[in-house]
Amino acid sequence: MSEQTELFQGDELLTPVASGDSSGGRGLPSRLVVRDIAAVAEGPLKHLVNDNFLKYASYVIRDRAIPDVDDGLKPVQRRILHSLFENDDGKFIKVANIVGYSMQFHPHGDASIGDALVTLANKQYLIEGQGNFGNLLTGDPAAAARYIECRLTSLARDEIFDPDLTDTVPSYDGRKEEPVTLPARIPLLLLLGAEGIAVGLSTRILPHNFNELLEAQVAILQKKSFEVFPDFQQGGLMDVAGYEKGKGSVRVRARIEIRDAQTLVVREVPFGATTDSLISSIEEAGRKGKVKLRSINDYTAEQVEVEIQLQAEESAPRAVEALYAFTQCESQVASRIMVIRDGRPAEMDVEEVLRHNTERLLKLLTRRLKVQQKRLTEELHRKTLVQIFVENRLYKAIETCQSLDEVEQAVRAGLEPFLTTLQREMSRGDMEMLLGIAIRRISQFDLAKNREDMDSLRVELAESRENLANLTGYAVRYLRQLQKKYGPAFPRRTKIEAFQAVGVRELTASELKLNLDRAKGYLGYKIPGEPLFECSSLDKLLLVWKDGRYKVVPPPEKLFVDSTLIHCARLDRERILTVVYNEDGFTQIRKFTSNAITNREYRCIPRGAQIVFFSDEEVTQLYVQYDVPETAAIRQQEFDTTTIPVRERDGKPSLMSSKKIATLGAVKPKKWDDALTGPKGTYMNFG
Repeated sequence: MSEQTELFQGDELLTPVASGDSSGGRGLPSRLVVRDIAAVAEGPLKHLVNDNFLKYASYVIRDRAIPDVDDGLKPVQRRILHSLFENDDGKFIKVANIVGYSMQFHPHGDASIGDALVTLANKQYLIEGQGNFGNLLTGDPAAAARYIECRLTSLARDEIFDPDLTDTVPSYDGRKEEPVTLPARIPLLLLLGAEGIAVGLSTRILPHNFNELLEAQVAILQKKSFEVFPDFQQGGLMDVAGYEKGKGSVRVRARIEIRDAQTLVVREVPFGATTDSLISSIEEAGRKGKVKLRSINDYTAEQVEVEIQLQAEESAPRAVEALYAFTQCESQVASRIMVIRDGRPAEMDVEEVLRHNTERLLKLLTRRLKVQQKRLTEELHRKTLVQIFVENRLYKAIETCQSLDEVEQAVRAGLEPFLTTLQREMSRGDMEMLLGIAIRRISQFDLAKNREDMDSLRVELAESRENLANLTGYAVRYLRQLQKKYGPAFPRRTKIEAFQAVGVRELTASELKLNLDRAKGYLGYKIPGEPLFECSSLDKLLLVWKDGRYKVVPPPEKLFVDSTLIHCARLDRERILTVVYNEDGFTQIRKFTSNAITNREYRCIPRGAQIVFFSDEEVTQLYVQYDVPETAAIRQQEFDTTTIPVRERDGKPSLMSSKKIATLGAVKPKKWDDALTGPKGTYMNFG
């Protein structure tokens, strides 16, 4: 490239300004000047970045984070299972060895492989572990890979592998062959569940119950309706009202037993929690006063047992509700089924996944039956040839033959009368097989046993053809056999029930006791002073000062409010606020709503004015007594506030009076003389 040749010709993006080449022999200049930033954003550099980013994103989505809908596995899981199958001899194998085998197919380090293997083993369907694989209930980690062992379960060995039905591709370095997908005949995607975060999308598939999934597949084959819901190894309780076929969420709860008036026992933890995290959340709730605790003891071993001792004044039923409301004893788990289907990411629901898996099951069973038929046909053909060859002593005809051609001609001539009994035409391989039969085998050949074997093969072949002709019935029987064989080991663990809504505000209505220290001007629930009222930490308070400032705040521990605070109450945003204030000798009134952001100060009257009346209650009448001589014609008035329009906090006020006011309130004063009341008060709007 010459000194004046532009790097991207035609777009005028980058021009070399130095003749030296420090690019390592790539022919690029050592320094480039950007001549047009806008052109860079739209030129070849943009396409280069886009192409590389798309390749990276596609790789992460397809080969790392998102499972394939066909076999329900992520690539790392598939490679682990493939490595276990290749090395399976029925004995336990060191996890470290399997990690090493898997790295021949998975070029991403041993940590991710080891973690994925432990996760699969803890699900208990496909991998059987020996040693410390961690604890789902307590959150304890697994031992190092060199200390623990694993092997395939019989379910995995029998139902997800079949070399005759497995399509393979070269591994990343071309030295090995690895499966594209495994020919799994059970719905692994919904059985195992999955979580993954890729570029621009994520997936969270909740695990389901083995028996219920197979029952749903039977219903699909029989064209019946069905419903399936998640099932978690931890057990617990679950409300599925919002599941929406896997496109919504479920609410999960711990199972809490009331042992006595002051003792609760957590027997099962919800999905996503461990005993450690659960206890931490309960302790935090205790520190915040949500639950009045005396002690927490964890006796968890094979089963969860967390004992919670309550204070004497705490009610056990109320404590259970509080635990569900304020701790990890209840949580919401979202579901989003994002999978790889036909090489592309796709969002599906539970029903679509099951129908897809059932269609694939039929295809796999069809291929399997055809492979079986071919194997049985070949075996029957071979046994028939051997039977004819030995029974009719055709080997005698080749004793005088001088060449291989003569031998073959003699054998073919001897077989000629029996060709109609063969399963197919003779091949070169058949001839070599017959000529390779040892004399010792001929002398010890059991014709009766061979006929029995042939009859058995014919029965199997007929059965295989019948199954292929009635594939749906065969698939139903196949699923029923799986249920009978493996179903008892996988009962439902999570109980489905409808949850009653927990009244959080009712539980915490008297949680905090708010006090006001008028002398020092402090407000809060952690200071001594004049008791105001009880409130919840979930409440918001409306504070109003005499000069018209107001603020919405959460209940404070200690807040300086000075001595001009005139109003403190729980905020109800639906209420209409009424304020009466003096400004320049006039008394004005305004009604407005409290649309305020928390911890931000507002004004409800102009600066320099002073509030003479404020209320967040419904005010229909105002009683005013004027500071006027006894000889005045109007010394008091009653005003009907229902006619005043509700405006914004800085909207137009209404003029109430120009007289000096002695008292004003929403309750008729005791010293109220109806004889002295002037005409009904009226309001005038002004700008």
